[in-house]
Amino acid sequence: MSDCCENKSCTLNAMRANHGRVLKIVLAVNVVMFAVEAVAGMAAHSTSLLADASDMLGDALVYGFSLYVLTRDEMWQARAALLKGLIMLSFGLGVAAEAVYKALHPILPDGEFIGVIGLLALAANTGCFLLLYRHRADNLNMSSVWLCSRNDLFANSGVIVAGIAVIFTQSRWPDIIIGGAIAILFLKSAFSVLGQSLAALRTQPR
Repeated sequence: MSDCCENKSCTLNAMRANHGRVLKIVLAVNVVMFAVEAVAGMAAHSTSLLADASDMLGDALVYGFSLYVLTRDEMWQARAALLKGLIMLSFGLGVAAEAVYKALHPILPDGEFIGVIGLLALAANTGCFLLLYRHRADNLNMSSVWLCSRNDLFANSGVIVAGIAVIFTQSRWPDIIIGGAIAILFLKSAFSVLGQSLAALRTQPR
């Protein structure tokens, strides 16, 4: 047996290669879905779709950073997780501001369009979630990535509910409320990731 395998570096390299392949796939999916949901959100005048589009963009940035630190040490991974948390925090605040704006400037969104795009986003994120699930406990980097993917499923489901509620109530409020709820989910996740990354940084040798 080679020294590589005896020192477990073969296993580590194989794990990193698997992480890289998975992250590239979910990064591509999120970039495409960000574009789809951003255009659809503006066309449908939907706060929830725009919130979900922001989530997709934030996730794409998260996955990009995760790829960057894939072969780096735990200190770099903790720093990347901290940056991810700050990005999630900024998007959460942005979505909350969008919800307030729509509440003050009323316009009825297109419920059917919201529901269809929400279903498409849910299908895409379910695939990403399944790819990331088995790697969720590998390290802090993959754990924070999986957390983003899990939250996406809740957000997508909320968008679908918003679309159905708008159709039946003919009111803008379900869309605004769901958009606000997604913002709260962003903020909760952001504080969770920030807490984990700060704790990891404190344990690293200086």
